Amino acid sequence: MQRTELDSYLGQLLRVGDFHDYCPNGLQVEGRAEVHRILAGVSASQALLDTAVEWGADAVLVHHGWFWRGEDGRVTGLRRRRLATLIKHDINLFAYHLPLDAHPELGNNAQLARLLGWTVSGRFGEQDIAFLGEPGEVVSAAQMAATVARALGRVPLLVGDGARQVHRLAWCSGGGQGYFEQAIAAGVDLFVSGEISEQTTHLARESGVPFLAAGHHATERYGARALAEHLARHFNLNCRFMDIDNPA
Repeated sequence: MQRTELDSYLGQLLRVGDFHDYCPNGLQVEGRAEVHRILAGVSASQALLDTAVEWGADAVLVHHGWFWRGEDGRVTGLRRRRLATLIKHDINLFAYHLPLDAHPELGNNAQLARLLGWTVSGRFGEQDIAFLGEPGEVVSAAQMAATVARALGRVPLLVGDGARQVHRLAWCSGGGQGYFEQAIAAGVDLFVSGEISEQTTHLARESGVPFLAAGHHATERYGARALAEHLARHFNLNCRFMDIDNPA
């Protein structure tokens, strides 16, 4: 498959042009023109790039690429090493941030719901990033935390009323805790995200709506994997997903 064809297809599939993001979505580093092998992962870390070289990948596909807001843009140190790895081995880097959070089928939030058996009933927040829905069965927030722990393979942090029965919930993977107040206003019984900050604890306690922090990485392992599987099915590409452990 041609690199330009893949870039165009992913841009349309993920509706890249519809999003206002603080990093570029799509092809971030240009490599060879022909793409047959794609290594997918959550973040474009050096460990993932080294694996791509060892495997002979033509492209790396991630959720977290480069060019983050507020970062020093100079190509020195570890940034130089990462870029040099791709350029030396002629490997493409494709990255999709908000578009891969929001996609209704392949996105991180949709895939998280699929994994946990949640039904999606609506969307909210800026650019409709956050999801609303119902659990497969009504359980307490504490029981939901245990279910999430089993599914994600890590113990989440539950803050607030663990005994509250969850009839309706909201979620936003990764760093989506900023949508907590909107979720409370929407009348949910639980909000699930990846990260938690100091002020979030007080909001959960005072509102009565518990907050479940399940890990930024842990809640965003599924979009890139689903996207890679989609490409393998539709274009007969050799795609692999590599999960590099990250406790954050």
